[in-house]
Amino acid sequence: MKKILEAANLSVFYGTVRALENASFYVNEGEIVAMIGPNGAGKSTALKSICGLVPIKEGIIKYKEQTINGLMPDALVKKGLCLVPENRHIFSSMTVQENLEMGAYTIPQKQKALIKERLESVFQLFPVLAERRSQKAGTLSTGEQQMLAIGRALMLKPSLLLLDEPSGGLSPNYVEIVFQKLQEINKAGTSILLVEQNASMALLTCHRGYVFDIGTIALEGSRESLIKDERVKKILIGG
Repeated sequence: MKKILEAANLSVFYGTVRALENASFYVNEGEIVAMIGPNGAGKSTALKSICGLVPIKEGIIKYKEQTINGLMPDALVKKGLCLVPENRHIFSSMTVQENLEMGAYTIPQKQKALIKERLESVFQLFPVLAERRSQKAGTLSTGEQQMLAIGRALMLKPSLLLLDEPSGGLSPNYVEIVFQKLQEINKAGTSILLVEQNASMALLTCHRGYVFDIGTIALEGSRESLIKDERVKKILIGG
């Protein structure tokens, strides 16, 4: 299988504190890959290093076989690599549709037909957003706001979608809905890399996974192998 993303020997420090050391991972085209582990294990740091949000001390990141170290986040977005951040960061005072249109900021305004096409695609995936298109985003439920954050990223039709804690703050019902939608997005052709605290849901959804522990990758493997591996549970509960 062809790799869409490959990171080799990444090390990241926050001041003198090591957040990530010698971490290597990859995502194949068409895969959902999960990063799980306890709080502070380096998962979100790994995701942010891909997006250019934190500086890398050592290592190489390649996207579609091109090195992307040092590229600014906006340059990565234009290449088809989009992040849905933790806590969603929607524009609360803007409407649902305005939020989605903000997601299409790299598309020239003269291409209105393309923007409309992308909007309709998002509304088809998330019908509740179509119903709320004129509603202020801040009045949506937490689950609907997560759908909006994902929809905003999809407006750019990314090749690789990165998600940081998509289940954070959601009710069990919305967690199930969001992960079902991620599978639909993946089946439609988008590769996905997600950082997730809900390890059981992440492992049920992904094709492969990485288990982080204190700034390093302790385990990696297929969904089936990680579900069966007793070491995963010990790492997650700090055993």
